[in-house]
Amino acid sequence: MFGLGKTEEKKNQMFNKILIANRGEIALRVIRTCKEMGIKTVAVYSSADADSLHVRFADEAVCIGPASSAESYLKIPNIIAACEITNADAIHPGYGFLSENSKFSKTCEEHDIKFIGASAEMIDGMGDKSNAKATMKKAGVPCIPGSDGLLKDAAHAKKEAKKAKYPVMLKATAGGGGKGMRLVWNEDEIEAAFESAKQEAMINFGNDGMYLEKFIEEPHHIEIQIAGDKFGKACHLSERDCSIQRRHQKLVEETPSPFIDAKLREKMGKAGIKAAEAIGYEGVGTVEFLVDKNHDFYFMEMNTRIQVEHTITEEVVNYDLIKEQIKLAAGEPISGKNYYPQMHAIECRINAEDPYANFRPSPGRVTSYHAPGGHGIRVDTHVYAGYTIPPFYDSMVSKLISVAQTREEAIEKMERALDEYIIEGVKTTIPFHQKLMKNEQFREGKFTTAFLEEWDFTKA
Repeated sequence: MFGLGKTEEKKNQMFNKILIANRGEIALRVIRTCKEMGIKTVAVYSSADADSLHVRFADEAVCIGPASSAESYLKIPNIIAACEITNADAIHPGYGFLSENSKFSKTCEEHDIKFIGASAEMIDGMGDKSNAKATMKKAGVPCIPGSDGLLKDAAHAKKEAKKAKYPVMLKATAGGGGKGMRLVWNEDEIEAAFESAKQEAMINFGNDGMYLEKFIEEPHHIEIQIAGDKFGKACHLSERDCSIQRRHQKLVEETPSPFIDAKLREKMGKAGIKAAEAIGYEGVGTVEFLVDKNHDFYFMEMNTRIQVEHTITEEVVNYDLIKEQIKLAAGEPISGKNYYPQMHAIECRINAEDPYANFRPSPGRVTSYHAPGGHGIRVDTHVYAGYTIPPFYDSMVSKLISVAQTREEAIEKMERALDEYIIEGVKTTIPFHQKLMKNEQFREGKFTTAFLEEWDFTKA
């Protein structure tokens, strides 16, 4: 994918040892690629993760603290110390935890450790949503109508809502995961919604800055995978449809999107490149858009890291995105060529949750485990029989990916793989996915981000 320099140059630039500042399946995923590239790896782990597979498969492993994330995976001094004692020359942050933490990126730079991800300036520029929107507007990327900058108070919110036209969405500028967000249908609701969203944002992010956007009806959540090199050049690798969500958390992703045609793919791909080049983006990242029922699309946010669902893009363009990420961090240029889906891929996120009890987390010991296999099936996981899923972290335990020539085949393949997938001892979301694959509306590709609000799978 990326144009390589001279072999000698490449050798000199490439990292000798990478520390993975993460856990679970993504840590294992990075270790596997590093091994193939001949790069040594360091796993870091909390006391709760001592038996995790990433610890077993890395060349070295360092315990960085107790079970709590705040005392281990989020503890920057401990990670930097682990890096220094093992002599690692780069850190891969994975996704979540510190992957979009500008302070961490900056600290790595100060210690002469290469952060395989965005610079502190890029993270800050895209992490603050109102700032990101202003940058995108300037670059000519379509943005959702709404407030320019932060809202001063409820009266200011009312004024901006009138301009953008109801319904509107109040959002925390430092937000994520659906926190600090309120949907407002008319003026009577705005005051109370503004105050409660502010409070929630302060509790969750320590920042109560709010902005406002027009609420897009019947939206599709479509993201464009991009890559950029240090020379200011960017390319796109087409879209992923992430519309199947519950409370703003993605459950199923696929590419190509059943809603997107070639013309729209081209337009959105170009907008993704504009977004990347506007900030001189270096590395692999994602530009997220909302697409309405008229095929108009609007910039939502940019994720300056690898995403959970990068797997399906890998399968349809046949490139290892972690490898490309490492190569870009080592300073290799890209060709600038764009990539389009050659296959159809679907990913189901398997979480240790009870779907029949409102998706309540279900940590505990896995007593029996059998992963599905066969042509076109990929499983990314760190779970095995006898492994105890700790209660302290995200509940995702596995990603099941099916790849086929057509969407219909990919769904049938996924159905078969889900039936084969055995995880006993804990509750998982496998039954939910089994029912989803049989749902007629899903099979026809006629769904929006509101799909799971309208469909009660427990009655299916």
